[in-house]
Amino acid sequence: QVRFVESGGGLVQPGESLTLSCTTSGIITSVFNSNAMAWYRQVPGKQRELVASMPKSGPANYADSVKGRFTVSRDNARKKAYLQMIDLKLEDTAVYYCSHLNYPTTWGQGTQVTVSS
Repeated sequence: QVRFVESGGGLVQPGESLTLSCTTSGIITSVFNSNAMAWYRQVPGKQRELVASMPKSGPANYADSVKGRFTVSRDNARKKAYLQMIDLKLEDTAVYYCSHLNYPTTWGQGTQVTVSS
């Protein structure tokens, strides 16, 4: 059974940083390495939004709202993904989820990021 577990969220002030982690299980390494990992976020009452994606090779892609502040990475050997977030803003407040392109309907519980002064 494929599972994603997100962690690393918390309550921070504007301008601070957080790094989120995504631990996967139930995916064999070759499948994990074969496709993109992505991070999404969702605010209550709104659709889930793609924040960043990391393909199996080549550069990452980012939503315009986070370019220059967020950095996505992946550890293929450990089948994990990360989202480094700096200079956090109030509007970054959301539940963050990771995803793998081979499993588009599989979601974890997410990790809450709250940016508040």
